[in-house]
Amino acid sequence: MQLRDALADYKRHADHPTRFPGERRTTSGLFSGLGSRLVHVETDGSLRDFGYPLSGLWGVERSRFGVRPVGDESGVHWFDEGASQSYAGDGALVVTEHETPHGGVTQYDLAVGDGHVSRFETDADVELVAFVHFQPDGRDTLVGQLTHGDAVEAYHAEEHDFLASSPAFEHVEGRVPEGFDELLSEGEVELPRPRTDDCYEEGQLSGAVVGTVPFEAGAAAVGHLLTDDTETSREDALDRVRDLVARDLDDLRDLDDLRERTAGQVEGAVPDHRESAAMRADIRVLSLLSGALGLRIAGPDFDPYYAYSGGYGYTWFRDDAEISTFLFESDERLDLGLDAWHERSARAYCRTQREDGSWPHRVWPFDGSLAPGWANARLESGDDADYQADQTGSVIAFLAAYHDRCADDDLRADIEETLASALDSLDDTLGDDGLPVDCQNAWENMTGRFSHTAATFLEAYAELALSDLGSALTDRAAERAREVYEGIDHLWSEGRGCYALRVVDGELDDRYDSAALALASAHRTYDRLDGVDDDRLGRLVRHVESVFDGLWHDPDDSDVKGLVRFEGDDWRMREQSSEKIWTVSTAWGANAGVELAALLAEHEDDRAGEFADEGRALLDLVLPDGPLCTDEGYLAEQFFDDGTPDSATPLGWPHALRLATLATLDADDAFDGE
Repeated sequence: MQLRDALADYKRHADHPTRFPGERRTTSGLFSGLGSRLVHVETDGSLRDFGYPLSGLWGVERSRFGVRPVGDESGVHWFDEGASQSYAGDGALVVTEHETPHGGVTQYDLAVGDGHVSRFETDADVELVAFVHFQPDGRDTLVGQLTHGDAVEAYHAEEHDFLASSPAFEHVEGRVPEGFDELLSEGEVELPRPRTDDCYEEGQLSGAVVGTVPFEAGAAAVGHLLTDDTETSREDALDRVRDLVARDLDDLRDLDDLRERTAGQVEGAVPDHRESAAMRADIRVLSLLSGALGLRIAGPDFDPYYAYSGGYGYTWFRDDAEISTFLFESDERLDLGLDAWHERSARAYCRTQREDGSWPHRVWPFDGSLAPGWANARLESGDDADYQADQTGSVIAFLAAYHDRCADDDLRADIEETLASALDSLDDTLGDDGLPVDCQNAWENMTGRFSHTAATFLEAYAELALSDLGSALTDRAAERAREVYEGIDHLWSEGRGCYALRVVDGELDDRYDSAALALASAHRTYDRLDGVDDDRLGRLVRHVESVFDGLWHDPDDSDVKGLVRFEGDDWRMREQSSEKIWTVSTAWGANAGVELAALLAEHEDDRAGEFADEGRALLDLVLPDGPLCTDEGYLAEQFFDDGTPDSATPLGWPHALRLATLATLDADDAFDGE
């Protein structure tokens, strides 16, 4: 996001009650991009690239499409936000239906590798007007253009972006962006700006392009390709972008062929039952957020200036490894055919481990290098409190589970070496009392000794102890798992009937925390190792009940309802006076309910049915027809009380939680007879 665009959004939303001005929101619209591109298609048909973290290329920052009658050089009808949108099939082909004064226009958007094509169909006697503003190398200054007849090239240094159409542009030219006086004015500047006649070279010193495209037999296509000129020559890039638009214009006339081509981008297969659509949506979202190495961004980065957050377009090893575990468990239960995903994830974790056995706070998914972050204490001088030990625990849990099924002997050896070093690191952050030492929490906003971190340690040690790795590792892990199991008692708050958010300075901070719901699945794993005793089962039951009751929020202002993140959460509240509902927390509650139900059932405890029902009730809130799922089928991170979605959309973590919860219910024959 460039400063010009951020300032324009700031002008629009400075006084908005639920929008944070200056962001590049994705709470409406759909994404295409199961390859190296991640392209957002807004409901007005405009495009914007969000794929830099996945590919290292920036692409389109601003765009706009519209139509005007043939021969009329004025009065462009730009598509507006009133269009209807959907996916065609299970892939990422986005279909947008526009209504214009001249007739209906259907827009198809599909990212293909590092290219993207927008195809338009209409019966009206109009021509297409396209405005596309590139940001090569993340720049909107010091950018140039080259015109190649039927194609345009925008470049800064290494990144060269190409634009072409089919039929060929009737007219195409560069346009300058807003000037200083326009940026500082109170009013919003409409784009594209009018042509500047007094400085002929300005159009060649910008990433903005405007072109008109005729419709041929009712169809037209505009495509763009992102390249690194150290890897792709100009001649090859021009051939590819021309082929992209010409081929797709032909394919446009047979939607079945287009659907088939799109389906070829999709990995995995979901069995048929009542919630197949939700599962397919989850796999699509996790595909969209994944890079070639197998690392995922947490969500599309809506706040690149860190104005209201620390950014989302990075790989956190907690989120990513939790997602990997949920995918692995779901695959084991439903035979989804995601072996390639698991293998890529395992290789990526082995590759990105630090010398001390831990993993850094955040990395760039396109190459695994260190990304900006605030929890890199192990890379800095001073104490280690600003380190998120749960990330290392989450990676261990996935690698230990996957190791036994890995068919590649070399990778198995790499995993074993990685786990041996990771076990040393985890031991180094375990206190003598069986609790993790002071560190940052899962929500990254405080330090202490957290129930959630303890849950990840219990899960990691138990999973490692249960693996088929050598006894030197498994016996040691089993001993540590027992220490953590006993140490968790120090977190119990009898007065509130829950495991506390944290211990800080020797005192219990016994606020309810949705992250502490991770104790349910961690104890189910530990139960396979040593067995959970009756007293602990009783406390787990009280804990989950208390957290459900304490964090439940059902505002009067809308249909949304669910769990808030933790008591006293005041992040991203804008004008709201109470905590916001989080999809992660609600989905975590659903997962905890069914995991605890399964654990109770394994102990022949009659309370299993009650928690299965609680889990299903929370799950209903994040299913496609639920109030916490957007009209586009995405799970946004948060919701305001008035029903407005906010923050990263779609967020990978709740989608993975939803998939795993559905898989657990399916494995327990919850959908028999449907």
